[in-house]
Amino acid sequence: MQHQIVSRDEWLAARKAHLRNEKALTRMRDLVAAERRALPWVKVEKEYVFDTPEGKKTLAQLFGKNSQLVIHHFMFAPDWEAGCPSCSLEADHAEGAIVHLEHHDVTYVRVSRAPLEKIQAYRKRMGWKAPWVSSYDSDFNYDFQVSFTKEQLAAGRVPYNYGLVEGYDELPGLSVFYKAENGDVFHTYSSYARGNEEVIGAFIYLDITPKGRNEKEIMDWVRRHDEYGEQS
Repeated sequence: MQHQIVSRDEWLAARKAHLRNEKALTRMRDLVAAERRALPWVKVEKEYVFDTPEGKKTLAQLFGKNSQLVIHHFMFAPDWEAGCPSCSLEADHAEGAIVHLEHHDVTYVRVSRAPLEKIQAYRKRMGWKAPWVSSYDSDFNYDFQVSFTKEQLAAGRVPYNYGLVEGYDELPGLSVFYKAENGDVFHTYSSYARGNEEVIGAFIYLDITPKGRNEKEIMDWVRRHDEYGEQS
């Protein structure tokens, strides 16, 4: 790996110059976060029902005792035998954050179209603890544009990330909801595609290393955490 080698003083000058951009990025991140929190909300009028280990639950019931809900739209189609590797990477990160979210009035739940028994088996395999429910008999995934009908796929492009993209059965996302004291539920935010990278710490760690993400195609290096040994 060839790279410029300089004196400590030269390195320090270059590092300070780079720091200006890092600080600008931090300020921009704060600005974007404030803008995000100020977005208008949409009241959820449809009653979505999910299969859970405790029986059927509505979207409002997924909040538990908290007023805020983060849903990870986890790619796991009904006919798949395992969940998406990239979504699994994101889920690995969420596991450690959940205790902190729960103490900040936030509930975190994964939602997939796979039947509950497949979800539970994969959850056990991965060693995860986060709640994970099935939207198999619900319009939820379709309404939030992370799953697509045969008609949409036949058209060649599907509505995703606030535009049209090449069609896939399932795509990833995060959606956020708020529940008022009277029980009304509001959709406050959704992000898709690379918009979800902010919650994946491995990306940030790799981005500060000399080789970076070292990928030819986006996330081509990602494996389920129990599969890396098979690739070495």
